[in-house]
Amino acid sequence: MDQRHDQPTALVTGGSRGIGRAIAKGLLESCVHVMIAGRDQHVLRSAVSDLSLASHHGGVRVDGVAGDVRVEREARAMIEAAVERFGGLDILVNNAAVGILVNTAAMTGDQWRETVETNLNGVFYCTSAAIPRLRERGGGWIINISSLASMNPFAGGAAYSASKAALNAFGEALMQELRYDDIRVTTICPGSVNTGFGGLASGNEADWKLTPEDVARVVLDLVAHPERSLPSRVDLRPSKPPRKK
Repeated sequence: MDQRHDQPTALVTGGSRGIGRAIAKGLLESCVHVMIAGRDQHVLRSAVSDLSLASHHGGVRVDGVAGDVRVEREARAMIEAAVERFGGLDILVNNAAVGILVNTAAMTGDQWRETVETNLNGVFYCTSAAIPRLRERGGGWIINISSLASMNPFAGGAAYSASKAALNAFGEALMQELRYDDIRVTTICPGSVNTGFGGLASGNEADWKLTPEDVARVVLDLVAHPERSLPSRVDLRPSKPPRKK
């Protein structure tokens, strides 16, 4: 780990399941204290319990904080919970997201707002609160989990694709704002991931898809990256998707 502290601290939003949980596990195994955030208290507690098995390596610890990134005060409380629990913050992984995949004519205003407020507003709230804490540590990482759908919109995914395209633009501007503070910003754009996200098929019939661990591997590679270079965006796609007929 190329960090300024022997045991740095990370906050992973949406860290109780799927991609976020895999990222949290990988960071723990790489000697990083991890705070995971999620909306469901029961799922969060279960995830912390399971992840604690990985936290025995190197004396690192894992904890959880319940909250909704759409609510600014709760998003800011997530950052402060990590700082209070572990003494600082070095890595923020903005992973919390929703995918409500319906055609625009059928989408309700509430569904639109949930998508945009989670996938974009929540990232802003967490990031805004994290920047002063990262500066206190002399730098760090902000990693945004976007999607290839941000560049390849599809029918039924207008809100999701739009929110992720906006996230890409936010990440690019943020990278330019923070690079001289030694805060490196990267946006990861995975393709299809085998999690059942958005109601899409998962399991054996989707074994051609990426796994959450594939995305976690990219995060771990990033935070170990030499300081002289910055991979500002990473596109990650299944190597052999089904051939189009």
